[in-house]
Amino acid sequence: MIKVLFVCHGNICRSTMAESVFTYMVKEKGLEKKFFIDSAATSTEEIGNRPHYGTVSKLRSEGIPLVPHRARQMTRRDYDEFDYIIGMDSANIRNMGRICGGDIRGKFYRMLEFVGSTDDVADPWYTDDFDSTYRDITIGLNGFFDFLKRRGEI
Repeated sequence: MIKVLFVCHGNICRSTMAESVFTYMVKEKGLEKKFFIDSAATSTEEIGNRPHYGTVSKLRSEGIPLVPHRARQMTRRDYDEFDYIIGMDSANIRNMGRICGGDIRGKFYRMLEFVGSTDDVADPWYTDDFDSTYRDITIGLNGFFDFLKRRGEI
């Protein structure tokens, strides 16, 4: 089983959107038994909260079910549990390293890295632009699927 953790600052916007979209994509491809998918925050600010209304609204408009979710903070144990830990931006990657004591096994990736970009996923918390976030996440997840295919994992 391939275990994937999506990470952003609060775990109510971007990482929750990525978890929901990837779960949907995996089911559409008939690969749900091959994956375990989750999301987490690097901060404690939103722990226990439901996904942001903008994320919920955007997913609904795209016909993608929202996964049942309450925000949680990433832990050092997540580093041992997950194969791929995908941050939405460079600050997330830095904070993931702080939480996990580094990335000695090379499990950290930035979402848009899978399409050869050094850009961050747009953060709708500040912009209220959930369309751009959805676009970035969808592009990154398609790149992630291609990455897994090239590695022979799917």
